[in-house]
Amino acid sequence: MNKSFFKKNTLTNMIYTSLIFLPSPINISIWWNFGSLLGLCLLIQLISGFMLSMHYCANINYAFESLIHIMQNVEYGWIYRNIHSNVASMFFICMYIHIFRGIYYSSFNLTLTWIMGVMILFISMATAFMGYILPWGQMSLWGATVITNLMSAIPFIGTNLVEWLWGGFSINNATLNRFYSIHFILPFMISLMVTIHLVALHETGSSNPIGMKSKFYMISFHPLFSWKDLVGFFMKLYLLFLIIYLSPNFLGDPDNFIPANFLVTPLHIKPEWYFLFAYAILRSIPNKLNGVIALIMSILILLIMPFYSFNKFNTNFFYFMNQITFWIFISTTIILTWIGMKPIEHPFILTGQLFSFLYFMFYLIHPLLLNMWDKIIYK
Repeated sequence: MNKSFFKKNTLTNMIYTSLIFLPSPINISIWWNFGSLLGLCLLIQLISGFMLSMHYCANINYAFESLIHIMQNVEYGWIYRNIHSNVASMFFICMYIHIFRGIYYSSFNLTLTWIMGVMILFISMATAFMGYILPWGQMSLWGATVITNLMSAIPFIGTNLVEWLWGGFSINNATLNRFYSIHFILPFMISLMVTIHLVALHETGSSNPIGMKSKFYMISFHPLFSWKDLVGFFMKLYLLFLIIYLSPNFLGDPDNFIPANFLVTPLHIKPEWYFLFAYAILRSIPNKLNGVIALIMSILILLIMPFYSFNKFNTNFFYFMNQITFWIFISTTIILTWIGMKPIEHPFILTGQLFSFLYFMFYLIHPLLLNMWDKIIYK
């Protein structure tokens, strides 16, 4: 294909530099597919969310009934609803894999790209939390009550901040309206941040499994990687529709199929599965303020990784001990997710505290091991 054709105007030149002739490491594996899959998830969420917004009613008296109307009366409404709820889960699955891959192969060395990625994760979690409130079921109401109440732990301004967020002295119609508006606008902010994320990535080039940086190991993104991404798209869509047609509510909470009731509290209040690891860290600390700080730091601690001292190879591919600590970290995160869905009782309290400690220790041990092995092997 003639390169001069793509350089005739700004739009085609952008396609040329970003999607077709972008220099890409020749050895990147299937783990690098999840970035493009996240882009597909975001696009699906924007389209399906826009379609749902045409029929959703942000009123505490009609929100639950409006979802029933979408599912039963709106043509193909049940597909849009199931797509939107299940792609949210797939979005976080892809995002967590994308982050774990970045940690394993030291992609955090691309500082601006990594920092923007962490910000995207943080805002995506806020967007998903507000979206979880919109069905106005039992878990929506009480989940919103518990999580927003955490802000009251902030010294001096906490109580006023909670009342401002609620629009009153308790969760009410103003709260639902505000969450709906914010939930609608945040994905466009995420789209902007994704654009910055990609621009920063294309400035430095992608990481790769063995950490090499030579331009001689680069090939054009098209056709090899573009076709590879396309295969990933079809596999993801196939899995999505398999879930929608066979078990669309598998990842949902049964309590959220009950209309919100201010007079009845669920036996065990918990967020969606993709927040459970952070929720387990929150409740493992008895002090409310310290728990909130630990909750926020469980995500923001990722920001310290670009400032690790560089090792000889910018990847864990050559460091056996780091591979072990990485898989312990993965196991710890999975166990915290499991603990987050359990009642706050023995032995889950002590277990949660132990694995919360291990979760944060990884971020201290990981760079120390990198430096230790460099000194031993390359002294």
